[in-house]
Amino acid sequence: MNFKIETEQEVDGRWIAEVPELPGAMAYGENRDAAISAVEALALRVIADRIENGEAVPEMADVFSVVT
Repeated sequence: MNFKIETEQEVDGRWIAEVPELPGAMAYGENRDAAISAVEALALRVIADRIENGEAVPEMADVFSVVT
């Protein structure tokens, strides 16, 4: 699993970071590093929310294995 983070600086100087594979995972920061940190945390929340709601998260298919 490897999510690509795209960054761009806005005209007002703020930075925006986005994970295109996760709709809604977009965050601003005062600098590039802050925006990246914010979007990484948000992406984890989006993934956790999908799992809790029983939604498919194909990117995570091989991360966990359940043993009995």
